[in-house]
Amino acid sequence: MARSYLKKAILTAVSDASDVHDTVSSILADIEAGGDAKALEYAAKFDGYDGNVVMSQAEIEAACALVPEKLKADIHFAHRNVRHFAQTQKATMQNVQTEISPGFIAGQKVIPVDAAGCYVPGGRYSHISSAIMTVTTAKVADCKHITACSPPRAGVGIAPAVVYAAHICGADEILAMGGVQGIAAMTFGLFDLPKANILVGPGNQFVAEAKRILFGRVGIDMIAGPTDSLIIADKTADPFIVATDLVSQAEHGYNSPVWLLTDDAALAEKVMTLVPQLINDLPPLNRDNALAAWRDYAEVVLCDDREDLVACSDEYAPEHLTVQADDLDWWLSRLSCYGSLFLGEETTVSYGDKATGTNHVLPTSGAARYTGGLSVHKFMKIVTWQRATREGSKEVAEATARISRLEGMEGHARSADVRLAKYFPSERFDLSAD
Repeated sequence: MARSYLKKAILTAVSDASDVHDTVSSILADIEAGGDAKALEYAAKFDGYDGNVVMSQAEIEAACALVPEKLKADIHFAHRNVRHFAQTQKATMQNVQTEISPGFIAGQKVIPVDAAGCYVPGGRYSHISSAIMTVTTAKVADCKHITACSPPRAGVGIAPAVVYAAHICGADEILAMGGVQGIAAMTFGLFDLPKANILVGPGNQFVAEAKRILFGRVGIDMIAGPTDSLIIADKTADPFIVATDLVSQAEHGYNSPVWLLTDDAALAEKVMTLVPQLINDLPPLNRDNALAAWRDYAEVVLCDDREDLVACSDEYAPEHLTVQADDLDWWLSRLSCYGSLFLGEETTVSYGDKATGTNHVLPTSGAARYTGGLSVHKFMKIVTWQRATREGSKEVAEATARISRLEGMEGHARSADVRLAKYFPSERFDLSAD
């Protein structure tokens, strides 16, 4: 049979961002021209906050003191896991060198960026885990300076648990500023901060657009859209767990797609019955988000078999991909387009979002077709170098001169010619393009 949609999305997560682009461009231009004062104007307008922008050590300590000991223990647990995984990733990146030809050596060197800007969302939810994911990873990469930036709440400031997480994970400065103005402050080096070499972390559509506009002047992790999640389930899956996991991701936002792919019609129908019931049991804000996401963006697809399930999943290229099916090793070997993969009901996207150590800053909107998520690698530059003996450069110089002349680049050719003339004055070389 052909694939059939038991539930089809009536909206997509891609929206017209022209108004957002114009608004963000204007704000960035204003702040770049007006500096600290203009950034503070926008902070007062959008954040409703008139407190200290760059938190002092005393303010950080006061905020940390407000965090309950049990929550501190959980933050440390997640921090240890994220740090451990990032250290494991870093171990895969090494300085290497090889002799390309006798006497000519080329190599690569891995160098961390100097300054990282980590944006931590703080609007609808206080993203403690985003502080852990971004700051820890930058710290493991050995960035010289890390700024954590998060929206303050009027009269309150940044949520104390976010401050605590950013602090213990290694932030050098904590900036109480949200949205475009926060991104601008880190990029332009306002408030005596070093200019960020890379900006990382999730955010709303204005933060995402600011990163898009600034990319090139500064590195970014990715341009993130609404979070999305896909579950592959076969007849062995537990419908209640499948439904619960779908709802857990739909609560991210009204436009956060969740998708179910299955080859079992009975399971699909059961899940579709359970999801509305589970949504209705959520707290009001979470319920509203999940209800809209399920109603407008969710899809349930009935596929032929597991080969078709793989093909269909790779077409979606989800940010989060869960497999609740038999023969997990087979799925691991076959699936190829996802931000992060969760195999079996014993794990779940929520684990990865909060505490297992793999990063939760992941590609959305199908970007998993060509990129992975945030990792220690994003904070490190792989650069190359070369050196040669005079004899080792001889063959390379001859080839360079001839190729350059064939391309019409005489200046390049002559940079090889002069070395041959200096190092081997008694020899004659055929360096023409013919």
